[in-house]
Amino acid sequence: MLFKNNMAKKSETDIELLSWIKRGKQRKDILMYIDGPETPTEISKKSGYSLNHTSRILGEFRKKGIAKCLNPKQKTGRLYELKPKAKVIRDKLKEEKKRS
Repeated sequence: MLFKNNMAKKSETDIELLSWIKRGKQRKDILMYIDGPETPTEISKKSGYSLNHTSRILGEFRKKGIAKCLNPKQKTGRLYELKPKAKVIRDKLKEEKKRS
């Protein structure tokens, strides 16, 4: 019984996270452009959003637990990478985009 409750909580959290990403055009767009360890500048150039917006979104991703900063002690040249859960969401969004 406990296992089933934990699974229900997890899927509810995943659904809330997917919904949160879809509600924000910038979040959705920036998520699509993160392919590996990249700096905010690299992601900003690929996405077309300003460095300021990109950095803010990456901070939100980090707080939500879908991205991590690989070298947080550095002030410049920080590298960000998506966590596995975010990669699944990104791939799902790419699939949806292909179908439409």
